[in-house]
Order: sequence, then structure tokens, then C-alpha cells
Amino acid sequence: MPKILLVEDNEMNRDMLYRRLVRCGYTVIVATDGMDGVTVAEAELPDLIVMDMSLPILDGWEATRRLKQIPETSNIPIIGCSAHAMVGDRERGIEAGCDDYDTKPIEFARLLGKIEKLLKKYARNS
Repeated sequence: MPKILLVEDNEMNRDMLYRRLVRCGYTVIVATDGMDGVTVAEAELPDLIVMDMSLPILDGWEATRRLKQIPETSNIPIIGCSAHAMVGDRERGIEAGCDDYDTKPIEFARLLGKIEKLLKKYARNS
């Protein structure tokens, strides 16, 4: 099964998403801040990253920019997730390098659909 890197600092959100993704058959690795997310992504080369945008140390916007500049991680699809649901936030996420964007609170079925769509798209392109 595909490996997903979940970058989320909120323990409740992280645990809920981790359990539900594992139940769906995914291998899930976790990072709790943006800097750790970049480091883990480089080491593990996941198939997809779910990136919280409001993270400590290095926010998700900058972590995404950095990952898209590293040759080994530049093609990993990233779904940005944020409680920011203001006009322009989705566009800001796409500009930072996110391949898709979702709002919190997470509606798991919607997020899962985005994950599956991106995994299929990138599996064909690799």
C-alpha cells in the first residue's frame, strides 16, 4: 500500500487521521512540525504528504516550498490542510506547491477522495 506522511502538530487530529488512514490500508508515517516533515519526507520518500499549514518551527507553507525545491521530493503530491477557510487560502496553498488543499475540520471521506485521486494521478505519471 502507498506510504503517506502525515505532518500534523495537533495530537487529536494526528491520531484520528493516522488511525483512519491505517484502517484504509495505508502505511502512515508522522511528523509533528514543518522542519521534521521536510526531514522525514527526504528520508522516507512517501507516496503522498498530508501537510497541516499551521505548524510550529517551520509552517506548512514554507515546508511545502522547500519540499518542492528538493529534487528527490519535488514530485511527491502534497495536500495542504488548514483551518484557514478564507478566500485565497486555497490559492495560496497551490502557489506554495500543494497539489490540492482541504479545510479543517477534516471531512475524512472528502480527504480520502483527494488522496486516492492524487495517488492515481502520480502513479500514472511516474
